[in-house]
Amino acid sequence: YIRDFDMTSIVQRIARQALLTYRSPVRLGEDAAKSFLENQSKLKSLMTEVRAADLKLSPRRADGGAAAPLPLQHGAPPVTYMHICETDHFSMGVFLLKSGASIPLHDHPGMHGILKVMYGKVRISCFDRLERPAGSPQVSPPVPPVPPGQADTLRCSVLRSTAEYTEESGPCVLSPDRDNLHQIDAVDGPTAFMDILAPPYDPDDGRDCHYYKVLTEPEGRDTEQKEVWLMEISQPPDFWCGGEPYPGPEVCL
Repeated sequence: YIRDFDMTSIVQRIARQALLTYRSPVRLGEDAAKSFLENQSKLKSLMTEVRAADLKLSPRRADGGAAAPLPLQHGAPPVTYMHICETDHFSMGVFLLKSGASIPLHDHPGMHGILKVMYGKVRISCFDRLERPAGSPQVSPPVPPVPPGQADTLRCSVLRSTAEYTEESGPCVLSPDRDNLHQIDAVDGPTAFMDILAPPYDPDDGRDCHYYKVLTEPEGRDTEQKEVWLMEISQPPDFWCGGEPYPGPEVCL
């Protein structure tokens, strides 16, 4: 029984490169940083190449044959996840968003990530959390005022970018300190994207997912690099994630 196809599939090559890139913590020092960036560049190149057909994914229609797009059905998850593989160093899978669905604004504590659209279109809004040095001037609080007892849930952030991605776009990349918070919206129909997170979420190791609400909109027409206030919230009730089987080539690590 020969499995050469599976062993050389682009999904397998991506998984191997992700392991090479993330299997040891990013260490300080010029050589270590250079090695990480070289490996990450190779991973981004592979992610640029991968297509829905490589994962045996078929783009889904919004209407299911009906004349108009169907609203999200009550009880059906707006987002589902196909698990491809996971190690202590990274997780890899596919998120599928129904038409009109969103993955709310959330963070990736201490994590790297790469996202590549397989079909459809997503709009991704990326934020950086601003860590203010001790003794820096206090930023004025948001208006309207925060409810009593919730001041410690505030996060001063900067909206770095809002962009739309399709299967023709390169990957969207996040790091522990850049573009680490993002919101992902399905645009003009269903969409799916392949996703690598390194290391995976692990609440026991300080990597739990937190959700946020934007309290203040950026001022002016140029929204990039504008400070905004975010408030940490519980998982929105209209968002939850179901699971479904991954149909593509097996990954062996």
